[in-house]
Amino acid sequence: MTPFDPLVPRPIDQPTVVDLGDNADLSRLDEGKILAAPEDPADWARWRARLAAWCDDARIRTAYDGSHYDVPGREWTRTCYSVGLVWLWDNLLYNAKTGRFTPARLIERGVEDFGGYDAVVLWHAYPVIGIDDRNQFDFYRDVPGLDALVASLHKLGVKVFLDYNPWDIGTRRAERPDADEFAALVGDLGADGVFLDTLKEGSPTFTRALEKANPAIVFEGESRLPLARIGDHALSWAQWFADSRAPGVLRAHVFERRHMMHHTRRWNRDHSDELQSAWVNGCGILVWESVFSSWVGWNARDRSTLRRMTAAQRAFSPVLIGGEWTPLTPEVPDEARVHGVFGSRFELADVTFWTLINRSEQDFDGLALRSEDLVGDWYDVTTGVPLTADSDGVRVLVPARGVTGIVRVGATAGSSCRATARELGSLPRAHVSDASFPAAPAVRREPPITGGEADLGPLIAVPAQELTLPVRFRRRETGLYGEAPYVEEWKPLPPRLHDIVTIERAVSLRSVSVATSEVTNAQFAEFVAEANYQPLIANRFLAHWQGGSPSPGTENQPVTYVDLDDARAYAAWRGGRLPTEDEWQVAAGDEAFGRAAPMVWNWTESEHDDGRSRFVILKGGSDYVAEGSDWYADGGPQDPEVSFKLVLTGAGLDRSAWIGFRCAVDAA
Repeated sequence: MTPFDPLVPRPIDQPTVVDLGDNADLSRLDEGKILAAPEDPADWARWRARLAAWCDDARIRTAYDGSHYDVPGREWTRTCYSVGLVWLWDNLLYNAKTGRFTPARLIERGVEDFGGYDAVVLWHAYPVIGIDDRNQFDFYRDVPGLDALVASLHKLGVKVFLDYNPWDIGTRRAERPDADEFAALVGDLGADGVFLDTLKEGSPTFTRALEKANPAIVFEGESRLPLARIGDHALSWAQWFADSRAPGVLRAHVFERRHMMHHTRRWNRDHSDELQSAWVNGCGILVWESVFSSWVGWNARDRSTLRRMTAAQRAFSPVLIGGEWTPLTPEVPDEARVHGVFGSRFELADVTFWTLINRSEQDFDGLALRSEDLVGDWYDVTTGVPLTADSDGVRVLVPARGVTGIVRVGATAGSSCRATARELGSLPRAHVSDASFPAAPAVRREPPITGGEADLGPLIAVPAQELTLPVRFRRRETGLYGEAPYVEEWKPLPPRLHDIVTIERAVSLRSVSVATSEVTNAQFAEFVAEANYQPLIANRFLAHWQGGSPSPGTENQPVTYVDLDDARAYAAWRGGRLPTEDEWQVAAGDEAFGRAAPMVWNWTESEHDDGRSRFVILKGGSDYVAEGSDWYADGGPQDPEVSFKLVLTGAGLDRSAWIGFRCAVDAA
């Protein structure tokens, strides 16, 4: 068996070849992701004819009527060209210091970097779900002010998707079926769409429940949407779709032009392939910069390309949706094609829109179009550079690995269309050639220096030393210390997706003493009373206590339902701090190191921030295990060398029934 190469598309990801024979079985195209274009331009006319024949045949075979797209309130999906997939607690969306959501900041940055979002996905549970028994709905329901956040995003002109995780089967079960629970959540929050994590399609039971709550709700499946479900899924996620060099067509979109698709390759540092495919198909892009706290930010070139694309797509969406579409338009001259220039032509009501791409690593500056109809006004709607058509056609710059858009407005076109083209044709939007990766390493917060006098009970002395520590973790899609675990890879698959990784870290420790036991409920109650401690946000704070005191019989159990700031405040009150993950691990090798019952994860002082997400390393494991899915957070007792990366949330959601802490103090 050939070893799996994660840098090479799997057979299922490869474009589907279109058989050009008269008697070919076109139904095999039903399952394609991208329908590949032939190498030889002489076959392109035949290829377009076979695509049209397949569409006609497939609509008859599936009894397709397209009524789903005519439902009032669902029209926005057709022009949803840019979607931001955002961790609900992204530093751009939530200010941890003030405890407030900052939607305007997120949207403003989206305009600056990507030309603006038409919608956002508020991703919420993975990778933290499973740390305790909260289900995926709890991770939305328990967020104070989430309804106001959705309303603010709507006021900013952005639609909102919620995320549904079908694999969540091992946490707390709600009283009603998942479909009804999620439908109520969508209705209460006023969400516009549902993002189907790991699902190509929603089950009929699920979609019916959601449509009962909101008749205009829309569904976006992940990866290849089955042909039969294009009729009730207005969008789909074109994830890991490989293309032919002469760009092919997106199968779902060529079947139904109103069906919006969003290209994405989450681990790529070069997004030019999916950008170019979206451009020639008249489709959209999903922007995902912080993948479960792994930074995979977009380079300057690709950001500039998307800014150029979305401005033109939004302005000329009627032409892209309702116009006559000619993929691989024959008007691109041989010289340009040999260089790597290809394009589509869209025509509607005396307006022609050409979407050109350049597959080459070198700019093309020359004759890009030979048009038989040179009458009218010509505009480069991606750069703002005035155009003039001469007897040969149109000369224009198509940047390396970039895009260019040309619009011809004929004599009978409306004045508003002409004004739009003129505005875009005079608005500078430069192509940026810098394709270097915008690295943003996660920086670990330095622990505070304590004075050496602390009331922490029995301690284990950890001397200052230089040593190498083994660290073991389950890779998941979070990685461990902020690095992207899969770079330029196609879909990560088991066993690599959740494999156990052991690394060695060179560590420099200062002299410190670590408490032999975790802080108890009784000790924390003393702190709350004497220090009059009140957290910034009280949500879930000591949620297991009764009447502001530990429940009878739990006084000597580890205190839980405290977040990292709560634990830090207690440690500082005692004159100490939290141990780092390394200090915790070394101290755990001492026979005096204790774990109380029930066993809970321990907060550490190893907090990291890459500018977009924050995470902290937990140590020790817990007695709780969420069963039924590899996507859950790790559970069960863990060896001292095991580190778990907990991506930090906000508004009190980090307070868990299965996370406590112990203290440490620097040596005098």
